[in-house]
Amino acid sequence: MRVNFDSQIFCSQAVGGISRYFASIAKEMHARADVQAKILAPLHCNEYLKALPDDLLCGAKTPATDAPQPLFRAASLLGAGLIQRYTGSDILHRTYYYPYCHLPGPAKNVLTVYDMIHEKYPQHFSPRDPIARWKKRAVAHADKIICISENTRKDLLEHYNNIPPERVSVTHLGFDALDQLLPNETAQNFRTRALGADTPYILFVGHRAGYKNFAALLKAYSASPRLTCNFDLLCFGGGAFSEAEQALIASTPASHRVRQMGGSDTVLASCYRHAALFVYPSLYEGFGIPPLEAMSMDCPVACSNTSSIPEVVGNAAAFFDPNDIDSIRQALEGVLNSNAASTELVERGKVCRNQYSWRRCAEETVGIYRATLAQ
Repeated sequence: MRVNFDSQIFCSQAVGGISRYFASIAKEMHARADVQAKILAPLHCNEYLKALPDDLLCGAKTPATDAPQPLFRAASLLGAGLIQRYTGSDILHRTYYYPYCHLPGPAKNVLTVYDMIHEKYPQHFSPRDPIARWKKRAVAHADKIICISENTRKDLLEHYNNIPPERVSVTHLGFDALDQLLPNETAQNFRTRALGADTPYILFVGHRAGYKNFAALLKAYSASPRLTCNFDLLCFGGGAFSEAEQALIASTPASHRVRQMGGSDTVLASCYRHAALFVYPSLYEGFGIPPLEAMSMDCPVACSNTSSIPEVVGNAAAFFDPNDIDSIRQALEGVLNSNAASTELVERGKVCRNQYSWRRCAEETVGIYRATLAQ
């Protein structure tokens, strides 16, 4: 079976969850004797492609980043389309929703839908944001749709009520465990070196705006003397605090305990390993890899009880209502005030994290390809 992945996400994303997903499953498929996988990326800006086998990639392995983005993307998409037209495949797996010329051909078109957040929470996006419109068109052209969680499938079928349910399948994502990156360092040494303090901390990872719901976590943390007296609140990634965030933090009684830092995956691994608790307060997620990363580093997890998150983490997290400040506060206090509760979550996390791998994701995806070709 010949499977081609188009260049959409690879000419748009240097690093990120979607391009990591496709690079990972393509690599797993390349190792199989029954699949001939190719990534059609004659031009790209993606870092993950550099580590892939040479014969998996149709294009240069070195990212090109100096061309203007619209022109660069158009050239890459055109090149990928021409390669697809003249070489062909059994499956063409589209990696994103960008509108471009749909070339006729015998290949079955497969599309992955990652979430329905633009449709569920339009208030968090600009009215000019085109993603929902592009997605609608891409869904209409797809022979098969893969969702990354049952919750995303449910939301998609509710929103596009003309889509036959049998056209939509589910494969859970894998993730890259970070434990191999971990330096040999004690929690005290890490906190002192990285944070300039020896205080235990609660960890938040990634973007903070909108549906990521960091403001609610900050309010819950600030409302608890037990938390603010004993733990810092550390934000990893997401960029420096904005002026609005700085003002919000300054308005709390524990502003001196709220910190932000960035760094490599090695630093992130240390942040997970030495955190007292990882908190994931999102209003909506299509899947949610950070809780699994935390579990892979033996870090207890507290997270929202919404969207796909309970589906992914099962019983391996302390849940809260992300719209209820008191619910968030109680969940955090419940874990951090009890060594037994924290230890139990870590043990459950060890079971949960082993359910997800890129090999399993790729195997299930290949099964969907075969079923699509048999229709």
